[in-house]
Amino acid sequence: MSTPAATDPETTRFEATVERYDGTDLVLDRSYFYPEGGGQPADRGTIAGVPVTNVQKRDGNIVHTVDAETKSTPIEPGASVECAIDERFRTYCQRAHTASHVLYGAGRRLLSDLGYGGFGITDEKVRVDFSTTTDIDDELLCEMERLVNEVVWDSQPVRWEERPREEALAHDTIAFNTKTEEGITGTDRIRVVTIEGVEHASPEPWDIAACGGTHVRNTREIGPVTVLERSNPGEGLTRVEFAVGTAGIDRRLTEKRAALDAARTLETNVFDAPDAIERLQAQQEELANELAALRERLVDARLAELRERVIERDGQTWLVGTIEGLDANGLAERAQELAGETADVVALVNGTQLAVGTGETDADADAIIASVTDAFGGGGGGSPTVAQGGGLGGTPADVVAYLREGRATTGDTERKHKSG
Repeated sequence: MSTPAATDPETTRFEATVERYDGTDLVLDRSYFYPEGGGQPADRGTIAGVPVTNVQKRDGNIVHTVDAETKSTPIEPGASVECAIDERFRTYCQRAHTASHVLYGAGRRLLSDLGYGGFGITDEKVRVDFSTTTDIDDELLCEMERLVNEVVWDSQPVRWEERPREEALAHDTIAFNTKTEEGITGTDRIRVVTIEGVEHASPEPWDIAACGGTHVRNTREIGPVTVLERSNPGEGLTRVEFAVGTAGIDRRLTEKRAALDAARTLETNVFDAPDAIERLQAQQEELANELAALRERLVDARLAELRERVIERDGQTWLVGTIEGLDANGLAERAQELAGETADVVALVNGTQLAVGTGETDADADAIIASVTDAFGGGGGGSPTVAQGGGLGGTPADVVAYLREGRATTGDTERKHKSG
């Protein structure tokens, strides 16, 4: 059954008699305060001048929680009290709640396998959770906003009525969420909210849903709606968040300022900004490719220089030196590639990174890395043919000198023992 607030949302001032009061929770003989439920927050306001901090429905009663510490006059059972609902917040909730129905109506027209997963209102924004197999991308999000504001502009009537429970449940187009369906088992009538159809689009209602919330009587009262973002809260749902009122207007202004600033930076107008960004991205990609090619040439030139400085050590050739322009994986790839072709052992250093590659030799790349990290700190490892080290504490020149002077353990004896 409907609450008086949902049936008559325009009533925000009334007198009532106190039936029960325990110093915090208060029950009146009648109340137009909306109790929290279904995603809509409780009304705010005062009773006998005392702020109402919460409103809940318990055991068929609307229970008002009041801030007893601010009470200047006693509230006693049987007393007549003046009640005032915060009109600004009530109006906001009416607009926001009705807007969620309009958004769901847009979802009916754009989304496949649509199901209703619930909604919620805060001071800043409203959320609607859709269950759908459709991927709600940016383009679809913009189309949803367009449709919602078109319905607002077309000034469609909003009406509510109570229907027999079985009739409502049998109606294919009435939207229910799981919580709503679970909450109707104890009543024989269900409140149904209908937003009339957009005349040129369809004679069918724009949206029809079981709902106990407060609503405006015409979509034009909602005002502009601004879709904010989408997310995936889990359980196969897609959450769409939007703003109405000043929050929505502020968001639009923020987005417009950002778009104008971006266009000014790009030395174009807002409408041509996407093309300008695409051109910049293409230029950036081209420059990145040129830079990568130049780095590759520098690496090749440095390796050619190091080839001229290959040393002999215990019957093996070693290519050792510093090289810039390669990350840890790049160092390892080059060391492995050159090992056995240019030298038996290749050790390349870049900053605090070291990579060692070995060819068909008895030298163990992993053992060499272990020897260097023992001497300079850091860590690493790998296989006998390729290994990496990082976080070395010495300078690159110190590490190179250590390797070229033959102070690194190569693991020769151990590998010969294993192979024998």
